[in-house]
Amino acid sequence: MDFSVVNWVAVIVAAAVAWLFGAVWYMGLSKPWLKAAKLEPATMKRSAVPFIVSFVAELIMALVMTLVVGAMTGGEPNPLAGVIFGFVLWFGFVATTLSVNHRYEGFGWDLTLIDAGHWLGVLLIIGAVIGWFGAPAAPAG
Repeated sequence: MDFSVVNWVAVIVAAAVAWLFGAVWYMGLSKPWLKAAKLEPATMKRSAVPFIVSFVAELIMALVMTLVVGAMTGGEPNPLAGVIFGFVLWFGFVATTLSVNHRYEGFGWDLTLIDAGHWLGVLLIIGAVIGWFGAPAAPAG
Protein backbone atom coordinates (compact mmCIF):
# COMPACT_ATOMS: atom_id res chain seq x y z
CA MET A 1 0.00 0.00 0.00
CA ASP A 2 1.20 3.43 -0.92
CA PHE A 3 0.47 5.75 2.01
CA SER A 4 2.02 8.67 0.11
CA VAL A 5 -1.30 9.02 -1.71
CA VAL A 6 -3.17 9.60 1.56
CA ASN A 7 -4.48 13.11 2.07
CA TRP A 8 -4.04 13.17 5.86
CA VAL A 9 -5.95 16.42 6.28
CA ALA A 10 -8.92 14.81 4.50
CA VAL A 11 -8.69 11.75 6.76
CA ILE A 12 -8.77 13.87 9.92
CA VAL A 13 -11.56 16.15 8.67
CA ALA A 14 -13.63 13.18 7.47
CA ALA A 15 -13.29 11.43 10.82
CA ALA A 16 -14.17 14.59 12.75
CA VAL A 17 -17.26 15.35 10.66
CA ALA A 18 -18.38 11.71 10.83
CA TRP A 19 -17.89 11.71 14.61
CA LEU A 20 -19.96 14.87 14.95
CA PHE A 21 -22.66 13.32 12.77
CA GLY A 22 -22.75 10.35 15.17
CA ALA A 23 -23.17 12.68 18.14
CA VAL A 24 -26.12 14.41 16.49
CA TRP A 25 -27.60 11.08 15.28
CA TYR A 26 -27.59 9.44 18.68
CA MET A 27 -28.67 12.59 20.55
CA GLY A 28 -31.69 12.76 18.27
CA LEU A 29 -32.43 9.06 18.62
CA SER A 30 -31.31 8.57 22.21
CA LYS A 31 -34.66 7.44 23.62
CA PRO A 32 -35.48 4.88 20.91
CA TRP A 33 -31.85 3.70 20.87
CA LEU A 34 -31.75 3.18 24.65
CA LYS A 35 -35.01 1.23 24.46
CA ALA A 36 -33.83 -0.86 21.49
CA ALA A 37 -30.46 -1.54 23.16
CA LYS A 38 -32.27 -2.50 26.38
CA LEU A 39 -30.27 0.03 28.42
CA GLU A 40 -31.33 2.04 31.45
CA PRO A 41 -29.69 5.48 31.67
CA ALA A 42 -29.69 5.32 35.49
CA THR A 43 -27.49 2.21 35.52
CA MET A 44 -25.07 3.26 32.78
CA LYS A 45 -21.51 4.25 33.66
CA ARG A 46 -20.39 7.60 32.29
CA SER A 47 -17.11 7.30 30.44
CA ALA A 48 -15.21 9.05 27.66
CA VAL A 49 -13.88 5.71 26.38
CA PRO A 50 -16.71 5.00 23.87
CA PHE A 51 -16.29 8.49 22.39
CA ILE A 52 -12.55 8.04 22.03
CA VAL A 53 -12.91 4.56 20.55
CA SER A 54 -15.51 5.77 18.03
CA PHE A 55 -13.24 8.62 16.90
CA VAL A 56 -10.26 6.29 16.48
CA ALA A 57 -12.47 3.84 14.57
CA GLU A 58 -13.63 6.63 12.28
CA LEU A 59 -10.01 7.70 11.69
CA ILE A 60 -9.24 4.14 10.63
CA MET A 61 -12.35 4.06 8.42
CA ALA A 62 -11.33 7.33 6.78
CA LEU A 63 -7.82 6.03 6.14
CA VAL A 64 -9.12 2.79 4.64
CA MET A 65 -11.71 4.67 2.58
CA THR A 66 -8.93 6.91 1.26
CA LEU A 67 -6.91 3.87 0.19
CA VAL A 68 -9.93 2.12 -1.38
CA VAL A 69 -11.27 5.17 -3.22
CA GLY A 70 -7.78 6.14 -4.32
CA ALA A 71 -7.05 2.66 -5.65
CA MET A 72 -10.40 2.38 -7.42
CA THR A 73 -10.18 5.82 -9.03
CA GLY A 74 -6.57 5.64 -10.13
CA GLY A 75 -5.47 8.04 -7.42
CA GLU A 76 -8.03 10.70 -8.32
CA PRO A 77 -10.81 10.49 -5.72
CA ASN A 78 -13.98 12.53 -6.20
CA PRO A 79 -17.09 13.01 -4.06
CA LEU A 80 -19.32 10.75 -6.16
CA ALA A 81 -16.83 7.88 -6.04
CA GLY A 82 -16.45 8.41 -2.30
CA VAL A 83 -20.20 8.26 -1.72
CA ILE A 84 -20.60 5.19 -3.95
CA PHE A 85 -17.80 3.31 -2.22
CA GLY A 86 -19.10 4.44 1.17
CA PHE A 87 -22.48 2.93 0.36
CA VAL A 88 -21.05 -0.28 -1.10
CA LEU A 89 -18.75 -0.85 1.87
CA TRP A 90 -21.61 -0.12 4.29
CA PHE A 91 -23.99 -2.46 2.48
CA GLY A 92 -21.47 -5.26 2.03
CA PHE A 93 -19.84 -5.20 5.43
CA VAL A 94 -21.48 -2.97 8.04
CA ALA A 95 -25.19 -3.60 7.45
CA THR A 96 -24.62 -7.33 7.11
CA THR A 97 -22.43 -7.53 10.22
CA LEU A 98 -24.87 -5.54 12.35
CA SER A 99 -27.77 -7.67 11.12
CA VAL A 100 -26.03 -10.90 12.08
CA ASN A 101 -24.67 -9.65 15.42
CA HIS A 102 -27.98 -8.17 16.53
CA ARG A 103 -29.85 -11.38 15.70
CA TYR A 104 -27.44 -13.48 17.76
CA GLU A 105 -27.52 -10.94 20.59
CA GLY A 106 -31.32 -11.01 20.69
CA PHE A 107 -31.90 -7.39 19.71
CA GLY A 108 -34.75 -6.26 17.48
CA TRP A 109 -34.57 -4.74 14.05
CA ASP A 110 -35.16 -1.30 15.55
CA LEU A 111 -31.64 -1.29 17.00
CA THR A 112 -30.23 -2.58 13.74
CA LEU A 113 -31.94 0.20 11.78
CA ILE A 114 -30.75 2.92 14.16
CA ASP A 115 -27.16 1.66 14.27
CA ALA A 116 -27.02 0.83 10.55
CA GLY A 117 -28.39 4.28 9.71
CA HIS A 118 -25.63 5.84 11.79
CA TRP A 119 -22.89 3.85 10.06
CA LEU A 120 -24.40 4.55 6.64
CA GLY A 121 -24.22 8.26 7.40
CA VAL A 122 -20.65 7.90 8.67
CA LEU A 123 -19.43 6.08 5.57
CA LEU A 124 -21.24 8.41 3.16
CA ILE A 125 -19.78 11.43 4.94
CA ILE A 126 -16.28 9.96 5.02
CA GLY A 127 -16.50 9.05 1.34
CA ALA A 128 -17.79 12.47 0.34
CA VAL A 129 -15.14 14.32 2.35
CA ILE A 130 -12.32 12.11 1.05
CA GLY A 131 -13.56 12.64 -2.50
CA TRP A 132 -14.06 16.36 -2.03
CA PHE A 133 -10.52 16.87 -0.73
CA GLY A 134 -9.12 14.73 -3.53
CA ALA A 135 -5.57 13.50 -3.79
CA PRO A 136 -2.84 15.15 -1.72
CA ALA A 137 -0.98 17.98 -3.33
CA ALA A 138 2.18 16.96 -5.14
CA PRO A 139 5.36 17.96 -3.32
CA ALA A 140 6.87 21.22 -4.52
CA GLY A 141 10.06 21.00 -6.39
